Amino acid sequence: MDEKLTYKDSGVDVESGYETVKLIKGYVEKTHTKGVMSSIGGFGAMFEINKDEYEEPVLVSGTDGVGTKLMVAFMADKHDTIGEDAVAMCVNDVICQGAKPLFFLDYIATGKLKPKKAASIVKGVAEGCLKAGCALIGGETAEMPGLYGEGEYDIAGFCVGIVDKKKIIDGSKIKEGDLLIGIPSSGIHSNGYSLVRKVFFSHKNYDINQYVDELGSTLGEELLTPTRIYAKLILDLISKFEIKGISNITGGGFYENIPRMFPEGITGDIDTADIKVLPIFKLIQKEGNIDIDEMYATFNMGIGIVLAVGKDMGDDVFNYLKSVGESPVIIGRCVKREGGLKICHR
Repeated sequence: MDEKLTYKDSGVDVESGYETVKLIKGYVEKTHTKGVMSSIGGFGAMFEINKDEYEEPVLVSGTDGVGTKLMVAFMADKHDTIGEDAVAMCVNDVICQGAKPLFFLDYIATGKLKPKKAASIVKGVAEGCLKAGCALIGGETAEMPGLYGEGEYDIAGFCVGIVDKKKIIDGSKIKEGDLLIGIPSSGIHSNGYSLVRKVFFSHKNYDINQYVDELGSTLGEELLTPTRIYAKLILDLISKFEIKGISNITGGGFYENIPRMFPEGITGDIDTADIKVLPIFKLIQKEGNIDIDEMYATFNMGIGIVLAVGKDMGDDVFNYLKSVGESPVIIGRCVKREGGLKICHR
């Protein structure tokens, strides 16, 4: 007589899924905002838009993951901040159009579901949502034995924001002479980790738990610093000033991301003299013997967001940022020219 098989025999334990939901429920509910209409566990998550707040509401969406930063989390066996990175990667894109983040959904896939680890990841997601002012209203945790190695998982997210049509920031008003103002990053954020890993763990022989004097921390602590979430700062800024363009410095660094906000015929001239390059980037460049242009084409170099503002408003925006505890940097100007971004290194 053939042996009777169960789903658990194939490697999927539904009880672990139930336990995970119980563990994450509190984290999720802390993020709920006024528009949330559903609780965790339903088939579809609902969010009500206050129609009185917007004349012509436009939804702005973004989805992303955290790339091979996950592999650093595996090495360090630290999983409580990687969810925050997933939120940041989506939210920081959405706010570039001037949209207020409304809600977020996550997707976690793994070979063998470990409820406490999953709860730690979701705790990070919830923390990111709290920092962004959006609600975590749903998600999926998938157990897929055979697809992921022992202890491995992947995480991705999806964010929806809202903006009044007349207030969309699309870069169309940017003109020659406008200033480019940089806002500091918290570190590497979540891009360039394939090169980071090659430098530290293949080209050189660093240990993830090694204390590094230049960083003032272990390498793992620095590499797993959460991506900064700019939502509340940007929403505050655009409520007070005309911000013509916003660029999130993600994969592709300065060269790819800053031009994304420019209208046709406009580009930028960047001067890096006043940029406070963070120690981690100096270490990466030194240990990898990496060309400076390659660094600016891969990493944020200490600048996470770039704003385009009129030159007549530059001082006001700059001084306001300083008044709220920021360390803004004027990194360049907009110019009328065909071709790509030019960066002067001094």
